[in-house]
Amino acid sequence: MFDGVARWWDGFELWLAQQWFPVQFVLVAAVLLPLCVGMAWVIHRGVEAVADRLGRLCRADAAGNGHGVVDEGHGGRPDAVS
Repeated sequence: MFDGVARWWDGFELWLAQQWFPVQFVLVAAVLLPLCVGMAWVIHRGVEAVADRLGRLCRADAAGNGHGVVDEGHGGRPDAVS
């Protein structure tokens, strides 16, 4: 099966290399742009989830040991601008 995929890819690569540059650009952009947007969204959501979890841990620690007052006036996000 891998040989079939390798042959298909070699044929596609040869076909793409023989195309006029604007056609190459459009075809590559049509694949890479959605892929990059999707990966950026996944990375953004992952970083946001980690930051929210760390923020909750910090707020719980500050509220639990009496070292600080948690301001929930901005939806529970300490980085919110008033």
